Amino acid sequence: MIIPITDLTEETLMNIIEGFVLREGTEYGEADVSLADKVQQVSAQLAIGDVLLVYSELHETVNIIPKQQLGDFELSEAQQQL
Repeated sequence: MIIPITDLTEETLMNIIEGFVLREGTEYGEADVSLADKVQQVSAQLAIGDVLLVYSELHETVNIIPKQQLGDFELSEAQQQL
């Protein structure tokens, strides 16, 4: 299920994004990127819709996924519930 980012408080959204960035440990190449910069980048991607905030009823978790992976996410959720 997609969670509209406008349904969350700014503090809650920032906590979710920060947790995602820390959990993902994304490699940004040779240059170090600060946590604040990474959070800002993910926030911007959410704002323009390149990535989505999704809730998994099966796992009772919230995650951030690329928009292109939404179909795969929904299919995986449906298959695991069978």
